[in-house]
Amino acid sequence: MVLEGQKFKILVVDDEPDICEILQYNLEMEGYEVDTVNSAEGAFRLQLAEYGLVLLDVMMEDMSGFQMARKMKENPATAQIPIIFITALGGESHIVKGLNIGADDYIVKPLSMKTVKARVKAVLRRVYPQAPQGGVSQASIVVYEGIVLDLKAKTVRLDNKELMCTKLEFELLSFLLQHPGVVYSRDDLLKYCWPMDTIVLDRTVDVNITRLRKKLGPYGKQIKTRIGYGYCFEE
Repeated sequence: MVLEGQKFKILVVDDEPDICEILQYNLEMEGYEVDTVNSAEGAFRLQLAEYGLVLLDVMMEDMSGFQMARKMKENPATAQIPIIFITALGGESHIVKGLNIGADDYIVKPLSMKTVKARVKAVLRRVYPQAPQGGVSQASIVVYEGIVLDLKAKTVRLDNKELMCTKLEFELLSFLLQHPGVVYSRDDLLKYCWPMDTIVLDRTVDVNITRLRKKLGPYGKQIKTRIGYGYCFEE
């Protein structure tokens, strides 16, 4: 999941292990959490939606960085993740192509770590303008498998289809998704998800949870009832 308040998670995708190692070391020194992988195919085996930024090589075997970027932009769960291309292809046509795909920046090898760190900070400030400094993310997308919540747009997508939720259903789902494994009583949920000064019965929580489970289909079973305690979202 991508949650507010976490460190920015950065993924480096490059078929040169030495470059991955150098980038990982330097970015971790800046306070970021960094993972590396040596192919686009390997990247797609990860939970890409968990990352706040992808540094992506262009020239890789099998699937190129351009192809990977296109696939990311076509998927609602990863379309908003910023991408910085890092490549030896420095011609204007390649840079324009990368930017047209939807990349946020384009850095030409050989790399200057000072430049890389500056560009990374600039992109993150632009994409996450409310995030505090020091590598902390204020990502607006929360993802669990096929569930994608946009906390800013207040929308829910279920297996790439928009799911119509009431305001209370959205607030319940977003709250539970952002606190997986934590059991909250009915009083807790009323406090955090209902408007202040609203007088409702505990039974109101049960009714909304039942409706939400039904709307979530196969994912509804992830909302667990802890008898005598309350509800939690179990991953």
